[in-house]
Formats: sequence, structure tokens, C-alpha cells
Amino acid sequence: MKSVLLHIHEDHGAESRLQAASDLARAAGAHIHCVQVTATPDIVASDLYGGASMAPAMMAELYDIDEKARQRVEQRLRREDVSWDWRHAQGDIVRGLLSAATLTDGIIVTLPTGPRKQLADPLHLAADLALRGRTPVLAMPQDARAFRITGRALVAWDGSLEASAALRLSVSLLKLAEEVHIVTVEEAGKYPFPATDAPEYLARHGVKAQLHIWPQDGRTIDAALQAAIGVLKPDWIAMGAFGHSRLREMVFGGVTRTMLRSVHVPLLLAH
Repeated sequence: MKSVLLHIHEDHGAESRLQAASDLARAAGAHIHCVQVTATPDIVASDLYGGASMAPAMMAELYDIDEKARQRVEQRLRREDVSWDWRHAQGDIVRGLLSAATLTDGIIVTLPTGPRKQLADPLHLAADLALRGRTPVLAMPQDARAFRITGRALVAWDGSLEASAALRLSVSLLKLAEEVHIVTVEEAGKYPFPATDAPEYLARHGVKAQLHIWPQDGRTIDAALQAAIGVLKPDWIAMGAFGHSRLREMVFGGVTRTMLRSVHVPLLLAH
């Protein structure tokens, strides 16, 4: 990855995102595109209860918050000794980030620890960004202190198009990892696929990987994968993002949804 988008927003995940971008920029020689989107509040956008009349004051307050965030982040980046630039937009956050990400190699957002209950809680963006765009999404746990790219990486592999996309798009980072582990879960009755395809593909790119055929043992696929993660203890995970429904609450398949909710490890998602 030589060009990454860093989502700028004043919340509890801001520091982990910034640190991940800095770690990635130093390890891969990447340029950071800081993208800040000032979202129009729903009450203003819909003119609910005369919201339009309050628009100037509300937007002025939002711009003030964003400007303070910009000053803080710029000061940090100057100390981090990385290459960066700044972009600002107004409107829908997901649409704004995807528009700015068309010529980037990854989008860095937060992997929240729970549901959003207050304004300072990170936005849940990874799902929408991964499914609506074609740029890999790096979801960082909101309390993470670093992105150990050069540590132990785990690739979740099931032979699907989504898993293949995640594998291909993460090659440049996998080359930096000290260890690469490919995990595939045995599924009774599922169509067979050659599990060795993944390590063979990586080997042709100069990446040595260890393949693990993880037994399902009567568990769900996501439970078996979580067990593998508990044993291998990866520093980050690459996996495909699945969408089975257009309904927002069912947008991800069970495995991906569980990973987003339960695994507190940086996730590189591709669809």
C-alpha cells in the first residue's frame, strides 16, 4: 500500500486510526490522505421541526469542532515524520470517504467496541465502506495503540471471491509480516476447494505462509475461526467481507459480522 485514506473525526477511535496510519506509512512508505467529512445533521437535512432555520448555527459549531480536530491531527503528523495531505468535504460520510478513496490503496476506520451511545463513540463505517466500495478497509480497534504490520498476520480463507479479493489486495502488507498464517475451516457438505491455492499464490509473490486446516468440531464457522485466532494470536487479520442482504442490519454474513463485533484485532476487509 502506497496511498491510504485516514478518516478524520473527533471520537474515541481517532488516536488508534492516526497511529495505524503512521505505522503503515513508515513500514510501507505510504502517503496518508487525511479526509474529513462534515456531516449535515439529519434534523437539518430533512428540515424536521424547522431544522433548516438552525442550520447556520449547527453547521458553524460542527465546523469549529472539525477545525480543532484538524489542528490537533496536523500537529501530530508533523511529529510523525510521514507524508500526508488534507481533504475536506461536506455531506454523507460514507459517500464522501468512498469518493475520496478512488485512487487509494486502503481506508483506515475504527472497529468500535460496542454500539454507538454518545457522540464521542466511533462511527460504524467498516461495513458500508467495504460493501459499497472496492477499496480495502482497515478497521482498527478503537483502543489499539499500534498497527503491528510486521508481526503475525492471519488470512481467513474459504476459496470464495471475497476471500480471494482480500488475499490479493493484502499481498503488499503480507510481504512485510514476520509470519503469515492461512486458516481455513473444514465445513461438512460444502463444495470442495483446493485450500493450497492460497499459500501457492502467496509463494509466487515471495510470501511464505503456513496453512492451517481448522476442524469445525460441531461449532459454527465463526466460532471455529475465533478459536483459531485465540490459538494463533495474530497481530492483524485479512478476510473477505460478505453481503447476503440489502437490509442494513443483515448486510454482513455471519462470520464477518461476528469478526466485526467480537474480534479486537485489526481487520483488513475486502469485498
